[in-house]
Amino acid sequence: MAQVPLTFLDALAVRTWCGGALRALGRAREEIDAINVYPVADGDTGTNLYLTMESAAAAVEAVFAGYETGTGRPSLADAVRAMAHGALIGARGNSGTILAQLLRGMSQVLAESDGDTARIDGARLLLALRHAADSAHEAVAHPVEGTVLTVASAAADAAQRAGDDCGAV
Repeated sequence: MAQVPLTFLDALAVRTWCGGALRALGRAREEIDAINVYPVADGDTGTNLYLTMESAAAAVEAVFAGYETGTGRPSLADAVRAMAHGALIGARGNSGTILAQLLRGMSQVLAESDGDTARIDGARLLLALRHAADSAHEAVAHPVEGTVLTVASAAADAAQRAGDDCGAV
């Protein structure tokens, strides 16, 4: 089924993204495990990323569940903070810890932009991706090119090229 590109990011989009990321990691985890060679060829990077994302997604679902009995729905800040916290609590291995740092970096930017509209545009998403890549890179004692840190930086670069088109990002 074709997906309609988003023109803004809100709590529901974060929930949808977490579910999609979890499914994608579930499909790719064995392949990622097989190519895992740095820093130790222990063959668990895909599994660690999946388990970390599973914890992040569960935390976002818990935030939404908390609103089911009342009125309203979670704000963008609620969703991204839960996502980052869930990833941190459930982080597995080096790759999971780096993923948690990436999500934390994104949440720092996205949560502070949460105002009355509770949604952001492509320009703010660009800032979040760049901050995520930079903060994760700084969190690693000896960052190495060719790792997930490089992928995060490339994603931020791609967002820069896309400009304010959140759908392209």
